[in-house]
Amino acid sequence: MKLSTIVASTRPGRKGTPVANWFHALATEHGGFETELIELADIALPLLDEPNHPRMKKYEHEHTKRWSAMVEAIDAFVFVTPEYNFGTPPALNNALNYLYQEWNYKPVAFVSYGGLSGGTRSVQMTKQIVTTLKMVPLVEAVNLPFFTQYLDDSGHFNANEHHIKSAHDMLDELKRWTEALKPLRQK
Repeated sequence: MKLSTIVASTRPGRKGTPVANWFHALATEHGGFETELIELADIALPLLDEPNHPRMKKYEHEHTKRWSAMVEAIDAFVFVTPEYNFGTPPALNNALNYLYQEWNYKPVAFVSYGGLSGGTRSVQMTKQIVTTLKMVPLVEAVNLPFFTQYLDDSGHFNANEHHIKSAHDMLDELKRWTEALKPLRQK
């Protein structure tokens, strides 16, 4: 089973990458998945520019075809997300809206970070989107309020015991849901 950790922010200077690097290493160590790390900034999707509805899967642009193939091959997702104006980062919303069938019947979990709320409002807004894509958002999550206190001078994220336990619990549950939804993902 393939798990992709996706960095949702594309803003230059974003702090999601160190958080994602920490989580990706922990997910790899967990051993329940074949893991990969995706930066939406590297995917560089323009604002949705396909003329056909994603449900039709009639893509005209190469960037969409590449994105479709990537997402199709993934069994489960973890979105590493900040909060933008109490909501989903625009790049994540755009990436989700590009596709439809490729997201269906796949579980998604969240590592959110930020100030006081730790990105929880972003997660709540994104859950509304992913359920429309027939994804299953998990209750288990890693929430990182005031996360910058865990970044060292080199920009490395240093998780505490609570973060690590939350991540392990989330990965265990994500593995269960990924296995349970597998028959629905088979064509």
